[in-house]
Amino acid sequence: MSFPNHRPRRLRTTPAMRRLTAENRIAPAELILPAFIREGLSEPNPIASMPGVVQHTTETLKRAASEAVERGVGGIMLFGIPEVRDAEGTASLDPEGVLNKAIRDVRAEVGDDLVIMSDVCLDEFTDHGHCGVLDSNGYVDNDATLDIYAKMAVAQADAGAHVLGPSGMMDGQIGVIRQALEDAGHVNTAVVAYAAKYASAFYGPFREAVDSQLKGDRRTYQMDAANRREAIQEVELDLAEGADMVMVKPAMSYLDILRDVAEMSPVPVAAYQISGEYAMIEAAAANGWIDRRAAITESVLGISRAGANMVLTYWATELAGWLKEA
Repeated sequence: MSFPNHRPRRLRTTPAMRRLTAENRIAPAELILPAFIREGLSEPNPIASMPGVVQHTTETLKRAASEAVERGVGGIMLFGIPEVRDAEGTASLDPEGVLNKAIRDVRAEVGDDLVIMSDVCLDEFTDHGHCGVLDSNGYVDNDATLDIYAKMAVAQADAGAHVLGPSGMMDGQIGVIRQALEDAGHVNTAVVAYAAKYASAFYGPFREAVDSQLKGDRRTYQMDAANRREAIQEVELDLAEGADMVMVKPAMSYLDILRDVAEMSPVPVAAYQISGEYAMIEAAAANGWIDRRAAITESVLGISRAGANMVLTYWATELAGWLKEA
């Protein structure tokens, strides 16, 4: 006698059957590798809270980009750490500054074989660690910051970035950057909006990665973890200003937000599996509490299943290699 209610189990009988009938799959081309380059290094500098991740030199960054291409990774997101910081993050505008130079170096190394993305934000470049310039009361001055973002965006596009990632959560940043790019002739440079970026406890290791100078928090401009509907408002504003892609950050604690955004967005949706998410899995695996490879794969699959078209993950290159082996 046949039991129709056993049908799902019949599709789980072997690894080949499970692969054949899987509803969701991850492909290397959907993965984006975040990468850090620090000015003045002669050797890559390991990040203690993110085992396996380093602050790169120019040469190691180029090798990382080339390896990403070999594995079929879709993109790389670059973050620069300068030697000298000031209140307005002026090093971010220097054509020979660490981030702009890194964009040129990676573009020269891999050309158009990898989508080169870059962070448009001041937090790595300011001596106070905020994502914008501060007014006389110590609050982030939104409009003054936008003027700098516009210049940063053009400098990064001039250096060869394919996609710019404004991550500062300033009101109006997408529209200002889009207009600046158009005025400078960079009509084909795309913008991925960090549209729903939450003030998260899971950013801690990233602060070490970029040697953040921040004292306090960014809760006056990043989103409150308690709010869900607000994310759609933020996404709609960025879409209206011309965002080519939108992002939800963090990913794993905000899968409901990611699902909401994926269901309404007419443009591709990215999600950032952030430093704290990475560190937790690495720490648990190092203690033998979980299977590292299985946990990494499952965590990224869950983000994809929730609706992400692209996933920024520090495991991008390693995971892409596993996917190619499968």
